[in-house]
Amino acid sequence: MPQRRHVARAAFSAAAATALLAFATPAWASSTIPLHTPHKGSTAADFPTQECNDERFEDKAGNQDGWHFLLPGGAESGNFETLTLTFTDGTTEVEIKVPDASDAYPDFLYSTGGKNPRVIHAYVFTPAGWTLVDGSAVISGQAEKFVLSHTCPGTPSSQSPSPSPSTSTSPSPSTSTSPTPGESNTPSESGTPSESGTPTDSTSPSQGTGGSGGGDGELPLTGVATTGIAVTGLVLIGGGVALTALRRRRDRITFTS
Repeated sequence: MPQRRHVARAAFSAAAATALLAFATPAWASSTIPLHTPHKGSTAADFPTQECNDERFEDKAGNQDGWHFLLPGGAESGNFETLTLTFTDGTTEVEIKVPDASDAYPDFLYSTGGKNPRVIHAYVFTPAGWTLVDGSAVISGQAEKFVLSHTCPGTPSSQSPSPSPSTSTSPSPSTSTSPTPGESNTPSESGTPSESGTPTDSTSPSQGTGGSGGGDGELPLTGVATTGIAVTGLVLIGGGVALTALRRRRDRITFTS
């Protein structure tokens, strides 16, 4: 009899444990749910519900957007386990895991209070101006979707606009190149070498070559004068020699007579 009682008790305990596992199994089964479709393509600045007074946004920097995601439904929805969110900065898509302390984007899960707390809140901070492209979540229960509850938009850092002023300054160097066309006008001054046609005055150096030296324009005249003087001197000397010869002849004639 005592042995039968032990067997009966063991069978009852096994049946009770099986029943508990049967009830508990649906709550332990994880599932993956999508982001609510109308919330895809949202920006923090344009989202209809903005609540920057959310105390969990206190640590958000001014140049960051704050995003709060919510798992709707009752206990059957279970808890957030992980979220995968895709954002874009306009050119590149970035995938953010929540929770993940290894990336550059602050994020965390947050649970409700009370006797039966549930992890149904997820927060993430991104650079201001990013767009939420898509998302999915792994939960411990069953639900159709999770939603974007509210946002807190930030202001893009002044560093992002600064490149555009820096590029706007680049045109000013281009205007500085416009003076260089002005310098190209200096070639017109180089056209003054056409005024260097005044080297026609350089014909005066050619006259100078006719002279024996000096830069005076009268030197060519002095050259001609010296030539005339030399010729005149030779004529006079020749005349003198002829007169001397005639006198000697006369003297001989008178002497012989």
